This record gives sequence, C-alpha cells and structure tokens, in this order.
Amino acid sequence: MSAIGPVEPGGETRPSAPPPLPHGPRGPLGSHHGHLARLYGRHRRTVLAALTAAAVLAAGVLLYTTRPRQPPPPAAPFPSQVTAVTYLKPQARGPETNKRNFSFIVELTVESGPPVTVTHISQPYTGLSTTSSPHVPFRTKEGSPRKIVITLRVTECGELPGNVGLPFLDVTLRNTRAIRTHSFILGPRYAQDLSTALQVACSNDFR
Repeated sequence: MSAIGPVEPGGETRPSAPPPLPHGPRGPLGSHHGHLARLYGRHRRTVLAALTAAAVLAAGVLLYTTRPRQPPPPAAPFPSQVTAVTYLKPQARGPETNKRNFSFIVELTVESGPPVTVTHISQPYTGLSTTSSPHVPFRTKEGSPRKIVITLRVTECGELPGNVGLPFLDVTLRNTRAIRTHSFILGPRYAQDLSTALQVACSNDFR
C-alpha cells in the first residue's frame, strides 16, 4: 500500500503568496475610511459656505456703516412765509346792490413750497361781516395765483370807524408744515376804498 505525503518544494516549485489584504471601498476598513472621507467633505463644504456667508455679511455691514448718510429733506416753509395777498380793486356795484354790501378783489399768491389752503378769512371790525368767493376752504398752489372776491356787509354802523387807517384781513392758512393765521395789510388804496364804502353805507350814522 502506498501513500502520497506532502509535496516538498523543489526546483521551480515555490509556495504560493498569501492573498492580498482587502483594501479600498470593498473591505470593512475601506468602507470606514470612505465614510470618514465623505463626512469630512460635507463638513468642509458646510464650513466654507458658512465662512463665505459671514464674509459677505461683514462686507455688507462695513459698506452700510461707511456709506455717508443722506441729509434729511428740508422742512416745508410756514404757509405765511410763502403766501402773499395783494389788493387789486373794488368790485363794480350794480344799481340794485344794497349800499350796505360792497366787495373788493384781492389776489392770493403762493410763492414756493407745497400748496396752501385758505381755511378762514375775516377782518377786525365787529360791525362788518365777511364772506368770500370762492368760499373757504380753497387751495392755491405755486404758480397759480387765485383771485378772491371779499364781500363785506355792514351790520352795525356804530361799531365802525369813520376813517379807516390801516385795515387788514386775517387769513388762516394751512400747508403740510403748519396752520397759522396771518394779518395781511392791504395798503393805502384799500384803506381809502373801504373808507368810501363805509361812508356810503352808513352816511351820518358813524359814532
């Protein structure tokens, strides 16, 4: 009976090399390293994005803080500073006009700034009532002078002076800045025409 024992190396016969260790993404160690690499890549991208956003934000804040601030727009002028009332002439009277009613024409001009609204017109004499055409309130803007007919009606001659010195109109004006009442002195022609009208209206009834 014969038996075959282990083959002894000899000649060109050599023991075979051991199989290579697993590496790369296929083995367990390779999978672990690959996972770590992916985590690192994602973390790196997140950090870079955060740093970029912070840099952009910092640049914007720096630009905002270093940019010179624009001065606020100037405030609108007070309405009385830019409004003028000029006396033009007495309005012609018709034959049927009551002698105790008389009218004068004035012109209101806004020289600059926002539109001005006239909310009230009056005069200082208690023996006279005052109305206007157009009726208040009405608005006038820059570059558009407004003619106004002021009608006065004598209600009590005893409350009126025989000779008017410097008569004026109290006009309440409003714009986006304020509302103010201003006294406009209309000059000697208006004083003379008003005195004449009062003489006709009251004859000898002056106190």
